[in-house]
Amino acid sequence: MLNLSLKEVVIRLTLSIIIAGCVGFEREHKNRPAGIRTHILVCIGATIIALTQQSIAEEAFSLVRAYPKLATVIKYDQSRLIAQVVSGIGFLGAGTIIVTKQRVMGLTTAASLWAVAAVGIAIGMGYYQVVFVGFAAIMFSLSLVQKLVKVRKINNLEIQYVHRQETKEFINNYFEKKNIEIEDVTFEVQIIENERIYRNTFTIDLPRLLTYADVIDDLSMYPNIREVRLVAVND
Repeated sequence: MLNLSLKEVVIRLTLSIIIAGCVGFEREHKNRPAGIRTHILVCIGATIIALTQQSIAEEAFSLVRAYPKLATVIKYDQSRLIAQVVSGIGFLGAGTIIVTKQRVMGLTTAASLWAVAAVGIAIGMGYYQVVFVGFAAIMFSLSLVQKLVKVRKINNLEIQYVHRQETKEFINNYFEKKNIEIEDVTFEVQIIENERIYRNTFTIDLPRLLTYADVIDDLSMYPNIREVRLVAVND
């Protein structure tokens, strides 16, 4: 097995558990779909496949060295199994992504699973410099980038109301008065207990001194508005 001792195999698998556990803890701490166990299993699986690939390659080399005439018969590709990890992890990542009319969730978690699989491959291949630098980069991206790089988020504001014409006029006047920019808007209507309930989902950009809490509080005071809530895009 590529002259790897049992101790080396245990070290690599243990390293997979530790690194993937740290990434998974960060995701689970934020209540994301894939947590510690999922990330650990993905990383261990990738590590085992990389170790297996090395073992297959070493056996092929050994046969060729022992029987040179087999060199034209035995074919081996050290990247074949590993390539299946890279493509196959996409199906697992897709399972963590939730798409609805107002939000998309799980993109960052899907990316973290893919990154953990890549780290697992590097661990299995014994590329420790790549492993530790890559792990540091992943944790930096998940934990610190959002704190260091401030990006103003454009969120969705969902408003349910009755008396369509009158209430729409009030909402539009309020947005204009507060200098709120409307990036996009969707409209739905439902019949609940013989009453028409209208729902608008506004994608808005607020002025710097105005908060979403202020907007929700102001709009909820209007008697025709039944519900106001913020629909954020989560990762």
